[in-house]
Amino acid sequence: MKTPVIGFSAFSGVGKTTVMESVIRLLTARGVRVGVVKHDRHGFDIDHPGKDSYRHTQAGAAAVVITSPEKTAVVEQRGESLEACLQSIKDVDIILVEGFKHADIPRIGLCRKATGKGFTEPLDRFIAVVTDDETVTAPVPRFAFEETAALADFIMKEMRRMPQEDFTHFNDQGRARMVDVGEKAPTHRTAVAAGRVLVNRETFDLIRSGGMKKGDVLTVAQIAGIMAAKHTPDWIPMCHPVPLNGIDLKLWLDEARLSVEIEATAKCDGKTGVEMEALTAVSGAALTVYDMCKAVQRDMVIADIRLLRKTGGAHGDYCRKDD
Repeated sequence: MKTPVIGFSAFSGVGKTTVMESVIRLLTARGVRVGVVKHDRHGFDIDHPGKDSYRHTQAGAAAVVITSPEKTAVVEQRGESLEACLQSIKDVDIILVEGFKHADIPRIGLCRKATGKGFTEPLDRFIAVVTDDETVTAPVPRFAFEETAALADFIMKEMRRMPQEDFTHFNDQGRARMVDVGEKAPTHRTAVAAGRVLVNRETFDLIRSGGMKKGDVLTVAQIAGIMAAKHTPDWIPMCHPVPLNGIDLKLWLDEARLSVEIEATAKCDGKTGVEMEALTAVSGAALTVYDMCKAVQRDMVIADIRLLRKTGGAHGDYCRKDD
């Protein structure tokens, strides 16, 4: 079983990159994970003079890997086949290919009348065409350049018809479903999330002094956050029940910001991550702070709930830069 692959074929200047960009945005908005492979017959260079990777390459390195918490790039001093490029892309639902015009993959052909170049191949070799030439009669679905939403719908239907390896977020009817993680190996995973509740001076002082009528705000919110984390699948419809190793939830007062700061760390040894458990813990604690204090202040603001860090899993580690 393979990840679905669809190519886009056109002569230079037609606008296939613009069409692909729009389709990628539309598919991504629907929860589809998109990978892209582009073949540039004119060559390219992502190593810039003065950069470490450029210096390593100039020193004679045959391959350089650059990685950060957000992205990874591999620079090799050789060309690569489409098959190898496709195999290097992991954890996506579909791969869109620009170029590799001789590869045996389903293709969408594009033609713009003003260029006078026509299509790159006979029309019956495409699964669909995009053109502004009204004289074109195609034996396959036809779209105008501005009809990228309809083109994205067509691609979604084609995805469900193709052999699939990892397109598990949707069922045969295109409806969302819980991902099957049965074949994945358990790994150690952690996630740290944070958030805050912004309050006024009166509320802040009452929390600090323990003067709220409902009791100790920080202690009750801490317990509520831990309980919320354990019930994450009850809050988030597609979330798997995760055997948590532990939840560490911290709350403290920030005098300068007039806020209740919240940070949750979730850990497990499982087949899927614990980001949602950490975020749910923070959310539950923040809501409880609001509930404990709303008799005094109703315009409190729950703000900046975010993932700070995560480790483990196929997608690798992540660390938020602005915290």
